[in-house]
Amino acid sequence: MELKLGDRVELKKQHPCGSKIWTIHRVGMDIKLRCEGCGHELMLPRSKCEKAIKRILPKEETT
Repeated sequence: MELKLGDRVELKKQHPCGSKIWTIHRVGMDIKLRCEGCGHELMLPRSKCEKAIKRILPKEETT
């Protein structure tokens, strides 16, 4: 899966704040994500993160 800094992704599971949209802030062996709903940050191993991602949102989409 091709992930880049600044990409917005939709995860399969909802965050407790209600948002499913996350922004990628670091790419490497681990992926750092920031929730767009509440600003919570987390780091996941790349393999676990790729399984959790439902889709990569296009740049022009504002959902």
